[in-house]
Amino acid sequence: MRKFLRWTLRILAVLVIVVAGLAIWKRQEIARLWAVNHLFNADRITANFSNMPSLFRSRVLDRGAGPVVPLPKGAQITLPTGAQDWIDRRWVTGLVVLHNGQQVFEHYYRDTKPDDERISWSVAKSFLSATFGILHDNGTIPDLDAQVTQYAPALKGSAYDGASIRDVLTMSSGVAFNEDYLDYNSDINRMGRVLALGGSMNDFAAGLKMRAANPGARMHYVSIDTHVLGMVIAGATGADPAVAMDDLIIKPLGLEASPVMLTDGEGTSFVLGGLNLRTRDYARFGQLFLQNGQWQGRQIVPADWVKASTSLQAPGGAGYGYQWWVPTDTAQNGGDYFAHGIYGQYIYINPAHNAVIAVNSADRGFKEAGVDAENLAMLRRIAEAL
Repeated sequence: MRKFLRWTLRILAVLVIVVAGLAIWKRQEIARLWAVNHLFNADRITANFSNMPSLFRSRVLDRGAGPVVPLPKGAQITLPTGAQDWIDRRWVTGLVVLHNGQQVFEHYYRDTKPDDERISWSVAKSFLSATFGILHDNGTIPDLDAQVTQYAPALKGSAYDGASIRDVLTMSSGVAFNEDYLDYNSDINRMGRVLALGGSMNDFAAGLKMRAANPGARMHYVSIDTHVLGMVIAGATGADPAVAMDDLIIKPLGLEASPVMLTDGEGTSFVLGGLNLRTRDYARFGQLFLQNGQWQGRQIVPADWVKASTSLQAPGGAGYGYQWWVPTDTAQNGGDYFAHGIYGQYIYINPAHNAVIAVNSADRGFKEAGVDAENLAMLRRIAEAL
């Protein structure tokens, strides 16, 4: 009996050592998984959104050696009636308003600061669209109707086999994908755990086999479509898509700080939502588009792409361009369009009012009925008040 007890204790000791060793070996993955599961907790969400690179793998992009392009101060405005209530209810953390290229309002809330690099979430999609437009214009990716598998052969046999570049630009790939952020078992949350645990986003995309519709038949917003655009860029350029974004968009903008991009375990950039910037730098990107792609005397993004990507392009007249949101009533509202990320991130552009509005938020109620319409209405009111 004593011998049996000694062996049992030895086995238990070995198991404890093995488990402890695995915990140490996998501590970063465990910490990241914990971060994913608690990322949006009410007591953490605001701070987390300013510190994403400390929670996930990331790479620092190069802002370049050029000077910071100034945002000259204009006459400061008073926000419309009801704006402060909207800021409070929607957990706005940063708000920068530009009018005629001048900064006319800037404020930060909930203990955030001007130099915080806030997570973009799906606002990053519009940065990738701008990058794609330049590569399309210079002949690197000449045909939007080419199959995505031409540049990303790993997608052969997946739900993306048969989808064109235009299909994924307009969120009409047809892939079956559950984007419910509040469902733990949804595809978008499974993808988040792949990111946290150091898996491969490319493998995740290639592993999607089911379709909800034929490619090009209807718009259905799924973030993984943007990752596929990144795979196309990587196949066309031979480099991570963030390399092209850095060279073609980030460096010419004269940003205040080098952005940070989240990555998967293979170092592939999380281009569908992993870009982190200061709020003023989001506003600079918006101003670039307001100026039809011109910046500091240079045509950065082709004017034709600015127009096409911010016009209604999705099948059936849905409110989407090429990775930009376009309200279906844009013609009656100054030709406005916007980049939009979950939890209340916006770059809103209204050409008729020469307005750019950059918003960062930590709105845990972003999925409540009517929130998107409420936000757009307030952004329009601010623009109209200029």
